[in-house]
Amino acid sequence: MSTAILTGQPVPGSSIEADLRSLGFDLRIATDAAEAETLLAEVPGDERVALVDARFVGHVHALRLGLTDPRFPLAAIPGAVTAQPAGRQALTRAMARENSAGGGTTLVGSSLADRILTALDADGTAVHRPELGSLVAAVPADPQARNEARQAVTDVDDEAVRLKSAVKARDGFFTTYCISPYSRYIARWCARRGLTPNQVTTASLLTALIAAACAATGTRGGFVAAGVLLIASFVLDCTDGQLARYSLQYSTLGAWLDATFDRAKEYAYYAGLALGAARGGDDVWALALGAMVLQTCRHVVDFSFNEANHDATANTSPTAALSDKLDSVGWTVWVRRMIVLPIGERWAMIAVLTAVTTPRITFYALLIGCAFAATYTTAGRVLRSLTRKARRTDRAAVALADLADSGPLAQGLAEALKKPARGLPGFTAPAVALLGGLAVVLTAALTGFGGPWPIVAAIVYALTSGLAVARPLKGALDWLVPPFLRAAEYGTVLVLAAKADVDGALPAAFGLVAAVAYHHYDTVYRIRGDAGAPPAWLVRSLGGHEGRTLLVTVLAALLTASQFTTALTALAVAVALVVLVESIRFWVGAHKGGAPAVHDEGETA
Repeated sequence: MSTAILTGQPVPGSSIEADLRSLGFDLRIATDAAEAETLLAEVPGDERVALVDARFVGHVHALRLGLTDPRFPLAAIPGAVTAQPAGRQALTRAMARENSAGGGTTLVGSSLADRILTALDADGTAVHRPELGSLVAAVPADPQARNEARQAVTDVDDEAVRLKSAVKARDGFFTTYCISPYSRYIARWCARRGLTPNQVTTASLLTALIAAACAATGTRGGFVAAGVLLIASFVLDCTDGQLARYSLQYSTLGAWLDATFDRAKEYAYYAGLALGAARGGDDVWALALGAMVLQTCRHVVDFSFNEANHDATANTSPTAALSDKLDSVGWTVWVRRMIVLPIGERWAMIAVLTAVTTPRITFYALLIGCAFAATYTTAGRVLRSLTRKARRTDRAAVALADLADSGPLAQGLAEALKKPARGLPGFTAPAVALLGGLAVVLTAALTGFGGPWPIVAAIVYALTSGLAVARPLKGALDWLVPPFLRAAEYGTVLVLAAKADVDGALPAAFGLVAAVAYHHYDTVYRIRGDAGAPPAWLVRSLGGHEGRTLLVTVLAALLTASQFTTALTALAVAVALVVLVESIRFWVGAHKGGAPAVHDEGETA
């Protein structure tokens, strides 16, 4: 339930009461500021409350944007201010101070809501002010101004504005020109039938899983159907976010579902392609696992760079300035967005190649495209990091340490190496992370399966991993540490499974990497939602990246190839069960507990 307190005398012919009721508000009328304060105190503290000037003239969608968005504790547009339970105390305090200063007099002159907003600003309280664009929201002071405002409302089609704003301002070429022109209407159709973004997200997942099942048949008809269904899944994937923006149905649970389902859909489709190829006598599991490793590492690069720099001070560089200059030239914007192979372009490529070629060719194209995109984006970010004079914050260092996913072994070594690490050069952390990762992956690749050398290399990797996180990750290139660690762990599993050279080893490795990758993605989404990293007991129970890497090398040395396959399968199931149960418990609990609503816009990669 939401309550709107309409302040001041009603204006003949005004639609404000009907507009507020259409948005789900229960109305109360206050003739002066003192009565408004009394009515505010009567509204239960667990409900949204809004103060709206009775003279307000504007579009319904302007009111919707200003008064119903669940993401912000306090929000305002001209003539209206609203508070959710988290912002209620600040609103009440501002109202009391306003009444104390004005004596609770009759509401004349300037809007009470606007005066309250001024008081909130004076307190330093954060108040969200949505971008209204061409939408009208005003409190006219006289009949002529009212008539002009009403005419302005008539001149602008707020439904057209609402549809346009449902689409993300920044998106890929394929999504912008091939999906969004009609998916926004699907979103509106869903909204008018009471469907929620979470339901559309789930439909997108089910469609992708059916596409994967079609690909797994290994027939040409199945591949064609898989390609068509994958595009359909992507249309729904765009629709859920557009529905959330169209109807302002944001939620913590929805953000998590949208983000994790994207990864589940794509990687399940990889598995379906590999199964389909196997039915035709072609083993491409190594390519499928390689594609998942590469794509996951690309995402970690994105996450780590953004976390390291989003609140850095003096955050400027010539490289960034050149990038901004290139973006000012129209055609370069789309070229730069397309060459990084964002999700729209990538899924379109996969769908078309699935339908007309073979899974092997599809994976070759995917690996080449993603490798080029990863090289391009990572090189640009390295240049930005080396040329900018930024000072990283403690929050960024903590986030990078959480993304590193260090287990008890690396953490213990980090504590022991803390003093020696202080005197090392600034590039030490990413350098030792890279060298340690290369050591374990290359050793596993260049020695025979079952030998002891990968274990030795894994021990060296644990030592270098501890040294990499021995001091706060505030260096210019320290954001490279998490992706180097991800590549080392996933690459070791891939190489050892390939060296086992028995049926089922690579599929088992695919399952294990998928389970661990889910844990790493979950860590990212918790940090993004300001919920902190997963609990320490979970990281310890999973062993951390260095513990899992060491365990896999020990299993490869002690077991036969077939036994190693069984062990990988069991490990994959155990990791998946632990991380899924804890993750679902956390996100459902956060949603039910009233955590701030968010909506993840999705990664371009």
